[in-house]
Amino acid sequence: MPVRLRKFIGTILIVVLVLAYAVLANTIAVATLGEAPWWAHLLYFSLSGLLWVLPAMVIIKWMAGPKQQ
Repeated sequence: MPVRLRKFIGTILIVVLVLAYAVLANTIAVATLGEAPWWAHLLYFSLSGLLWVLPAMVIIKWMAGPKQQ
């Protein structure tokens, strides 16, 4: 697969990932953290705000393609 096409597909996947993850994380927060203390909100949003990076790293590694020798 050409590098330009791989990067285009990867960019679209990352945008879709971020949007879907934001909706999912906020839906979970609204459903579970309604009466939680402030520190639970801080902990949840800190962790969930960093968690999306893991699947994004996989997509970025795929976009880079195989290592050149």
